[in-house]
Amino acid sequence: MKKVLFRILLIVLLVAALTGAVSACYVVGEDQYACTVRFSKIIETTGEAGLHLKIPFIDSIKYFPKAIMLYDISPSEVLTSDKQNMTVDSYVLWRIIDPLRFYQSLGSLSVAEQRLDALTYNSLKTLMGTLAQSDIISEHAAARNDIYEGITADVNSLAGQYGIEVVDIKIKRFDLPEANEQAVYARMISERNQIAEKYTADGQYDASIIRNDVDKQVNILISNAEVESQELIAMGEQEYMRILAEAYDTEDKKEFYEFTKALDALKATLDGDEKTIILSADSELAQILMGAR
Repeated sequence: MKKVLFRILLIVLLVAALTGAVSACYVVGEDQYACTVRFSKIIETTGEAGLHLKIPFIDSIKYFPKAIMLYDISPSEVLTSDKQNMTVDSYVLWRIIDPLRFYQSLGSLSVAEQRLDALTYNSLKTLMGTLAQSDIISEHAAARNDIYEGITADVNSLAGQYGIEVVDIKIKRFDLPEANEQAVYARMISERNQIAEKYTADGQYDASIIRNDVDKQVNILISNAEVESQELIAMGEQEYMRILAEAYDTEDKKEFYEFTKALDALKATLDGDEKTIILSADSELAQILMGAR
């Protein structure tokens, strides 16, 4: 009987020793911080991966992630400098860099997200209050990046007291409240139409200048061509008269020339259906036809 009791006691002692040995060890992962808590106070923090020791049944371990975490902030309304409401939808990328301070000031991830929500909203509200709604709507990519960097730097400086680093803050979407959404769209359409009309007017003005210049050049070319053609005609007539003068330089030649011209005129006259001509008695052509010369 004593042997049985001794064996049972030995087994209990072995189980207790094994349980104590197991509870005295804890494992830290590559992506974790581990905080050793004793009587509600952190006595040690580590980020070194591997097997670590603690006092069994007295110490407890709190784990916090090392990795960058994403917190999607619920859409919230902000007021612009021109007193217009806008709904901002954003997210935060953050991580724990000081687990001791994080545990002492916040204690859990859910509380940290609530604090980040408040800090980000206050920063957005302050920054958006310096911008007009039209500036936000028509903001260029480079300007938006400046907004993101300013908000990130502001929130990160405040979050440092909680052992948190804010890696980045991005605005996913700016929404217009339904009350003034259509009015803003109508104003945007009107502005784009005005820009289009200006481009059209500028194009028409430039086109008219080009057309006027082309018309001017065409008129100059036509005028120069007409002057040149008149000069050529005059030169041709002058040359024609010179050739005639050389060809008919005697009295007989002149009379022959006049005779041929008279025949040409007579031929032209008798070309139609009417074959009757009336000539005066002293006409040289009449005298030729009548045989008087």
